[in-house]
Amino acid sequence: MKKTTTRLADGRELIYYDLRDDAVRDERDHRPLDPVATASEIRHDRLLGDSVAIASHRQARTYHPPADECPLCPSRDGRLSEIPAPDYDVAVFENRFPSLAGDSGRCEVVCFTPDHDASFADLTEEQAALVLEAWTDRTAELSQLPGVEQVFCFENRGAEIGVTLGHPHGQIYAYPFITPRTERMLTSLAAHREATGGNLFDDTVADELADGRRIVLEGEHWVAFVPYAAHWPYEVHLYPKRRVPDLLALDEAARTEFPQIYLEVLRRFDRIFVGRDGGKEGEGASRGPRAAGAARTPYIAAWHQAPLSAERREDFALHLELFTIRRTSGKLKFLAGSESGMNVFINDVPPEAAAERLREVASE
Repeated sequence: MKKTTTRLADGRELIYYDLRDDAVRDERDHRPLDPVATASEIRHDRLLGDSVAIASHRQARTYHPPADECPLCPSRDGRLSEIPAPDYDVAVFENRFPSLAGDSGRCEVVCFTPDHDASFADLTEEQAALVLEAWTDRTAELSQLPGVEQVFCFENRGAEIGVTLGHPHGQIYAYPFITPRTERMLTSLAAHREATGGNLFDDTVADELADGRRIVLEGEHWVAFVPYAAHWPYEVHLYPKRRVPDLLALDEAARTEFPQIYLEVLRRFDRIFVGRDGGKEGEGASRGPRAAGAARTPYIAAWHQAPLSAERREDFALHLELFTIRRTSGKLKFLAGSESGMNVFINDVPPEAAAERLREVASE
């Protein structure tokens, strides 16, 4: 991997990650951009004890541009974008409309491929491995910024999720606090240790492996399963079998196997609703990365890494949570009264049935 760091016309950082060591990235950003002006601030909710980012400047962000005006495509044929190069492997840059900025953290955009019509599931194993390297490198760099408490790498895919740019990309947030979801995990982790002397993450993975009904895919170094109390209709958790606190701590064997396991899980997600979006169920299930005639499944993929200042940080387990808000063909899972008002999820798809479906759609 070759890493090249440069600056965009308004001063934002841009980093290229290339598969070839001889790649040259000397293109300049010739756009007449004004300096980025943000109004981001963090406000603490005294009643709930969590924090909210107020970012009014994001109202002006790019919203569903046509494909020929996509700001994440390479700069070609006289059209200038956020990426000055005419081609790239993986590119990361500071978000022009960040939710977090300055003392309130940092937001970055990760472009997985220059192909506007592709998806992460369409990447080769080599390309997916490069994205993993980019996530790892950015985690290392952002962890060194003053005030950063947690680094969160994630991908939103699909208009149903709220994605406003169709180009395959993800984001990285560097939070100046430990997120509420992680705080709850840390509390449960400590309580389990006090009650049993064991590690909650290790015991959860061991229990799922022993039960077997919710296992979707298992490799030598990774295991993917639908959790016992899944919140979402189709939800998969992906864990390295050797517990590590963050991406930086993954060993070479786990890094090598990750693209194989993750790409297969993503491709199965795109096959879940084959036959339910038109055609016979299972039709096209082994016709390449994405099933013929199947609409791409909207999803969120979220890496959970140990906070930087957490007590007994080594007890936390790096893992990825992948879930879709689609519950069946043409129907979405909405966060209505119980979920949004009381944070009590109601799942219409039994986790065992979801796991069975994800095993059924395995590719050949």
